Amino acid sequence: MYFERLFELKANGTNVRTEILAGGTTYLTMAYIVFVNPAILAAAGMDFGAVFVATCLAAAAGSLIMGLYANYPVALAPGMGLNAYFAFSVVPAFGGDWRLALGGVFLSGVLFFLLSISPLRERMVNAIPRSLKYGIGAGIGLFLALIGLKNAGIVVADPVTLVTLGDMAAPGALLAAGGFMVLVAMQVRRVPGAIMLTVLAVTAIAVALGLQPLKGVASLPPSLAPTFLQMDVAGAMQVGFVTIVFVFLLVDLLDTTGTLVSVGQRAGMLDADGKLPRLRKAMLADSSATMIGAALGTSTTTSYIESAAGVDAGGRTGLVAVTVAVLFVASLFLAPLAEAVPPYATAPALVFVACLMARSLADIEWDEISETVPAVVTAIAIPLTFSIADGIGLGLVTYAAVKLLAGRIRDINPAVAVLAAAFAVKLALQ
Repeated sequence: MYFERLFELKANGTNVRTEILAGGTTYLTMAYIVFVNPAILAAAGMDFGAVFVATCLAAAAGSLIMGLYANYPVALAPGMGLNAYFAFSVVPAFGGDWRLALGGVFLSGVLFFLLSISPLRERMVNAIPRSLKYGIGAGIGLFLALIGLKNAGIVVADPVTLVTLGDMAAPGALLAAGGFMVLVAMQVRRVPGAIMLTVLAVTAIAVALGLQPLKGVASLPPSLAPTFLQMDVAGAMQVGFVTIVFVFLLVDLLDTTGTLVSVGQRAGMLDADGKLPRLRKAMLADSSATMIGAALGTSTTTSYIESAAGVDAGGRTGLVAVTVAVLFVASLFLAPLAEAVPPYATAPALVFVACLMARSLADIEWDEISETVPAVVTAIAIPLTFSIADGIGLGLVTYAAVKLLAGRIRDINPAVAVLAAAFAVKLALQ
């Protein structure tokens, strides 16, 4: 049988039916990205329809490569957190030039690809202190939460206190808050596709109340032309963009590594040494997806932790990812529905994902103050500076300074020392 030869189903203790059902489960848990990602990148001035198509195609291409080349039940799509960094930090910092930001994403994909075929990959991942990795994950989550609350009108600007509570009686705020509660309840009850169902339910209520227009549910896909091959790679090579590319690379590398190991562990794929077989192929698939996504016109495409839902449903091979790819292609025809989704309908998804990402704070060594403080500084600085790059920079500088002044210079990896010094200079001169 073709599928047996391609995916080694029997050797992995599974069958075609189980894999396809698992793929459908994974898709339902992450399909919200086709509504959320275009909305976020449209805020940066990009064409909504083109980003919608780019999101679907990037997810399909990345998942297909992961399934066919690496034979892993891991699906890919434009990553949450990095899309917010792209839209709300990078693009505004460079005068609204989203083409430049796409160029940075593409370059980070190229560097990721080169790292994946070299031994430097593991060294780079291991060089970042574990505590800072946890702080970065939690910080990105809090960043997403702030954006979600802002989109819902629950958190608004204030000239005295910087931020304050918005009008909770406003329809958008009420629908977002109610949607979030229902979303959490559905997750507790293990309802498949709870995030996507919440986004659609809030949108449906908004349309029914006349708060949001609906031009239709399905149609032919919009044009990809406004974003296709629009990336400014040459511009992204300028000195001032080095930090941006590094952040795209670092976050994608850490996110991908953590996701692959986590999903692999749940699927029982780790070897006797706790290592993941075919990790190089999986990394190459992920980095290739980032480059393809940038060329299509979307922010960093990465492996999704939601793939664990498919693994829990029995998925064990790349057929799961291939199934997800097919479903994302089918999603191309839902553009009118995606355009009808208001910002407050995606707010519950952003805040819920933030809650999940904040779990990494529990893994910090709370009894070791020299590890705790830099991690917490990183987690706090990312949302409050509205920049993943600045948050990571402040965390690295804090880590190096605390270790040095505490007489624990041996804890400072040479790579971290260099990065901390570079960020210190950047932060001082900006």
